[in-house]
Amino acid sequence: MRLFVVLSSLLVGVGMIFKSRYKIMNTLMAVSVIRKAFVSISMNMPYIRKRVLPSIFGRSAS
Repeated sequence: MRLFVVLSSLLVGVGMIFKSRYKIMNTLMAVSVIRKAFVSISMNMPYIRKRVLPSIFGRSAS
């Protein structure tokens, strides 16, 4: 019974976070320190540098 309560609470919590994920992301990105950390971490990922960054500036990603 305790396992059922824990799992159902976890499921409800994940559902609530998923439902308001954009509001949470906008709130976090409003803080300049968090935004700068997010950008610097994401720019260290090779996929983002090779695929996403060229498409932002209009160059082909090859």
